[in-house]
Amino acid sequence: MAQTSTSITAKALDVLTVGEPMALFMALEPGGLHTVSDFRRVAAGAELNVATGLARLGLATGYITRLGVDSFGNFLRGVLANEGIDARYALADTAHPTGFMLKTRTDDGSDPQIEYFRKGSAASHMSVADAPQGAFPARHLHLTGITPALSPTTRELAFFLARQARTAGASISFDPNLRPRLWPSPEAMAECMNALAALSDTVLPGLEEGRLLTGRDAAEDIAAFYIERGAKQVVVKLGPEGAYYAEQGGACGVAPGLPVERVIDTVGAGDGFAVGVVSGLLEGLALAQAAARGNAIGARVVQFPGDADGLPTRQELSAG
Repeated sequence: MAQTSTSITAKALDVLTVGEPMALFMALEPGGLHTVSDFRRVAAGAELNVATGLARLGLATGYITRLGVDSFGNFLRGVLANEGIDARYALADTAHPTGFMLKTRTDDGSDPQIEYFRKGSAASHMSVADAPQGAFPARHLHLTGITPALSPTTRELAFFLARQARTAGASISFDPNLRPRLWPSPEAMAECMNALAALSDTVLPGLEEGRLLTGRDAAEDIAAFYIERGAKQVVVKLGPEGAYYAEQGGACGVAPGLPVERVIDTVGAGDGFAVGVVSGLLEGLALAQAAARGNAIGARVVQFPGDADGLPTRQELSAG
C-alpha cells in the first residue's frame, strides 16, 4: 500500500522524471564483491542522478517513485530533501522494500561490476495510479528505458506519462539506458524502447544502444531512424569521441568530447550527459551547444567515484 509523501515545494516544476532510486554500496577497495569488506553508501538510479543534476543547476525538478518504509527508503528520502528534489510524487510503500545495489571499485578506468537487489521492490509496483492527477505539472518530462523494464505496471506508467505530457504540450526527453537482463527478449526490449522514443521530442541513445535498437550501424543512421519516427532531436553518445547530434529538418554534426586525464568511474556518465542536454535545451541553447554541455558534464562525472558526485552546481558548471 502506498501513502502520499509531503512536498519540498509547491512551486511549478521545470522537469518531472520517474524511476527507481536505490541505495548503492560502493566498494572502497579493488577486488570482487565477495572479497570486499568496506563499502560507502550513496544514492543511485539513473533518473535520480538526472534529477539531482538538474536540481543542482537550479531547475525545479520533481520525481515520481515509490520507496519502502525501511532504512534504505528513509535514507533516500533524505537525499531527495538534501538535493532540493520535489518529493510530492514520491510515495511511501508499506508493503514492499526499497531496492539496493553493490558496485566494485576499479582503478584502471574499466566499467565496474554491479549487482542489483531490486526484485519485488516498491518502485517496481508503481502504476498509472502514481501519475499526477489533473494537468501535467511540469514543462518537461524525462524518461529512461529502465522504468518500463521494471514491471508491466511501470511500463504502462511510462507510456501514460509520455502521452499525458504530450497532451499538455510539455517536451519529452528519452534515454534508453538499456537493461537487457530485465527484458524477456531483445525483440521485446527494442519494440518498447522504440515506441517510447517515438513519443519523445529528444532521444539520447548511446552508439551501441542505437545499433541494438535500430539495426543501423552509423550514428547518422541511428539518428535518422528516430527522426523518421517522429523525434525532433537525437543526440547519439559516442563516449570519449563526444556526441553526434541531429534535428528534424535542421543542423547536424559532432560535438567533440573533452579530454579526461584519469577516469575514476564510468557509471553515471550518461546520466550526466542527459543533465547537460536537457538543461541546455530548457535554457534555450541550440542542440549543438546542449550536446557540448552534455559532453562537459559527462566528462566531469567520470572523474568522481559516486554516480552523482561529479554532477556540478551552476557555479561549478560556469567555472568549467
